[in-house]
Amino acid sequence: MAIVVPDQWHAVMTVMAARAGKDIYCEKPLSLTVADGRAMVEAVRRTGIVLQTGSHERSRRNARFACEFVRSGRIGRLKRIQAVVGPWNKFGPAGAWTPMPVPEGFDYEMWLGPAPWQPYHKDRCLYSFRFILDYSGGQTTNYGAHSLDLAQWGNDADRTGPVEFEDAGSVWPTDGLYTVAKTVHFRARYANGVELECITRSDNVSCRFEGTDGWVEYGYGGFTTEPASLKTSTIGPNEVHLYESANHFRNFLDCIKTRQEPAAPVEIGHRSATVCHLGNIAMQLKRKLRWDPEAEQVIGDDEANRMLGRAKRAPWHL
Repeated sequence: MAIVVPDQWHAVMTVMAARAGKDIYCEKPLSLTVADGRAMVEAVRRTGIVLQTGSHERSRRNARFACEFVRSGRIGRLKRIQAVVGPWNKFGPAGAWTPMPVPEGFDYEMWLGPAPWQPYHKDRCLYSFRFILDYSGGQTTNYGAHSLDLAQWGNDADRTGPVEFEDAGSVWPTDGLYTVAKTVHFRARYANGVELECITRSDNVSCRFEGTDGWVEYGYGGFTTEPASLKTSTIGPNEVHLYESANHFRNFLDCIKTRQEPAAPVEIGHRSATVCHLGNIAMQLKRKLRWDPEAEQVIGDDEANRMLGRAKRAPWHL
């Protein structure tokens, strides 16, 4: 089963499909909220189905090489990661906007599903859903599901995440239909001391790892290293070799047959999406958050913890 619907539907559909014994390819970002992601993890674990998260950069050769170089110590001790997300690539109505009639034959109630009811506008649906918080998390989750996912992979943090998050100058719309950050900028820190920065930049979507002896960067603009010789080197037999997949969809189909874990299983997809969600929450609240990755709770901040999940519109539930 392939889940390629807006993010508000991911958790409900995944839980229903898992209960029905269906293996799932779920597009990125895996979840709309941290609570949704955890419910998806538990459903997959209970039923034993295979789930592949659509963070397909994990099946790119150079993305894997970059993370292997970092985890093998080729750039020395990892100190800093910069994850780049793209700018808005859709624009809805600014200021006051006028609802539109629902097109004939379009089941808008079903499209909304578990999300809060809102009047229809053409710029709410199709790709544009990504720019409304009821349905997605903007470019933080859209592109961050790639660049922040690689940050997790390269830092050997697939089953955990940063322990601190804070806004670093994000910019949000003050009116109009779209409600997500226009300029993404937040910082985070892992328990091992590695600093993570996520920024909006128009020229690239990438992940750059900086160490004491050099750096590695992989993204839409290519694969570069310092020293330059690192780019053409190979990973030795005693160094770190990560999960190898040459095609994300083929890997999913192969794992259906073998019942092995795919390149981007549910826990990894959940943890990477959690980094995106917490970045958004920190940027919205404009304050530092201390995160417990084990308990999946913000320490000492009830308001932030309430933002980890959202009520679902009846009759949809988990």
